[in-house]
Formats: sequence, C-alpha cells, structure tokens
Amino acid sequence: MRINATDERNYLQTVFEKLGFQKDDGILIADTLVDADLRGISSHGIQRLDWYRRMIKDGTIIPQNKAKILKEIPGAVLVDANQNMGHLAANLAMDKVIEKAKQIGVGIGVVRNSNHFGIAGYYVRKALQPGLAGIALTNTRPLVVPTNATEAFLGSNAFAFGFPASPHPFIFDGATSVVAGGKIQLADKKGTALPGDWVVNKDRQVVKDPKEAENILATAAFEAEQKGGGLLTLGGSEANSNYKGMGNSIVVEILTGILAQGSISADTNTGKHDFSQFVFAFDPAFFGDLETLKANATAMLNRIRHLHHLPGHTIWVPGDREYKNLAENQKRGVEIDDKTIDQMQAIADELQISMPAEV
Repeated sequence: MRINATDERNYLQTVFEKLGFQKDDGILIADTLVDADLRGISSHGIQRLDWYRRMIKDGTIIPQNKAKILKEIPGAVLVDANQNMGHLAANLAMDKVIEKAKQIGVGIGVVRNSNHFGIAGYYVRKALQPGLAGIALTNTRPLVVPTNATEAFLGSNAFAFGFPASPHPFIFDGATSVVAGGKIQLADKKGTALPGDWVVNKDRQVVKDPKEAENILATAAFEAEQKGGGLLTLGGSEANSNYKGMGNSIVVEILTGILAQGSISADTNTGKHDFSQFVFAFDPAFFGDLETLKANATAMLNRIRHLHHLPGHTIWVPGDREYKNLAENQKRGVEIDDKTIDQMQAIADELQISMPAEV
C-alpha cells in the first residue's frame, strides 16, 4: 500500500499529539519518520511507530519531558534527553553544534538519557543546509555479536557523515553491523527470507528465516538473560575482516555511551534503558573556498560513478539511492508493508483518529 507523504505526516503528528507530545515535538518526530520513508529507509520510518507506542506505555519514553542543556562551552554541548525521544534531544544538540561551527568552525555535542533517534542522516543533513559538514552517531540495544562471540554485546551503532556536493550532498548513513536491526523487523513483517549472512544463532550458524532471526534479536535486545546469537558485524565472517566492523562499533560505543556516561549497548536491556548520541559539525570553508571544495568532492564522486563497471549494474555512491527514492516517492507516495498498516489501523482505532488514504 502507498500513502501520500503529507497524509503520513498528518497522521503521525496527530498520533504523537494524542500520545502526549507537545505539538512542535510531534511535528519534528513525524518529519524524521516521513523523511526515512521518502528516502526508502523503511526500517526507520513509520514501521517504528508501534514500537515507540509500546515504549511510551511502559514508561521507557516520557513524552512530557523536555530535553535540556547540562553543560556548554564555545565548542561543545552536553544534552540530557530526559528520557524522551532521541529525535528531540539530537535535534537540539545538532542545532547548538551548528551554531558553534558557524561561530568558531567546529562543534561537538553529546546526548545522554536518550532513546531511539531515527535515521542518523537526518541530523547530518541539518548541518549541510548552512554549508557545514556533519557527523551523527548513536548506540542501540545489544544486537551485534563481536568477532568469534556467540552472544550479542555491541549495538548496530549507526554512523552518518555528510559533506557538500552536487547534485546532492554526499551522505553516508549506515549501521556498523551488516544491516540495521530494523531490516530484520521488515523482513519478518513481509515474511521474506534474509538474502545475506546477516544473523547467527547461539552456535554462530547463519539464520535465514526472518521470524527466527527477529526472535533472536528481540531476545538479545530486550531480555537481560542472553540466549545467544545476533547480528554480524560489518564483514560478516572473520575471514572477511569482521573485526574491522567490530572496531567501528566500539568507536561508536566510546563516543556515545562512554562519553555520555550512560549505558553501553550491552547494558541498555537492563536498568535505565538509555541510549546516547554524538553529533559533530565543522565548517569546511576554514580549509578553503567552499565552492571549490564542493566542486572537488563532486568531481571525485562523479569519477567513481563513471568507472568501468559490470554490464547492467550501476555504481551507487552513498546517498544516490536515497535521493533517487526521495524524488520518486514524493510523486508516488511512500510504500508501507501490510503488517505496519495493520499496526497503524490499531493505533488509529485506539486513539480514535483517521487512517491515511491509499494513493
């Protein structure tokens, strides 16, 4: 089923207002989810809504709380999400970091006591709007098995980086595991076998059944007692250098949970259930003329796109698919899987609101 992005946004804003969020907060959260769906990153779009609602019901997320600045100096800021949605605190932190980067060339922000914050690329694109470059990181629930381990410990720990370029900015936005956990949720909803070596069981054997894989991840993420298995790090197997993916994930753990003095991913399924985020922005113009830097980045990316390649295949630079999806989905509407539609309908019935119409 496809729905118009404006209708999706209106539905989400109404839902979040009914769930107790202030209007502006609901507008922001809705925008991040619609943005993900428009770019084809459905794992972080409206399919997360039912999960958010459940976390609100169990008190993990408190919509009435406001994020607050704890410490601030000219080049850095520490934000307390105050147990509300990560989207709100990360947005506040990135806004402050952008101000600092405009003033002194660089800004760093750390968020503690947070929750899921959607797609990391959303915050990077905020930095790109005034001509800055940006980074956004987050830790997550324990979903990922380190090299040679049989139980999850690390998070999928997203990393996003953006730099000015044409016809659109360079945006890399991805997990430090082979895929984000949300892709397993989507596969389970659709009943489609996992196409790659993404998830292993307690014996470190690859799992292809999406329901079995989702059960493994749900147990790892939400139950204190480990039963084994989880997502593989980037690289998959040790023969394919999966220790590099593990190293990338540990770097994110240090810059988020450790630096925020919050929980590392391994401990987010007990105690406070808190995530942490790290955002960074800098002004490329300090190093040279911005338009020249942008043109040079564009030239490099275009050379990559036009390398000799396999017949019938395209060389996609990070961000290309997302901007292509954005242009198409703005015209055609965003595609929502059947199970998510059912969840949306249940939420609409519970809150006594209207469902978006099919396009």
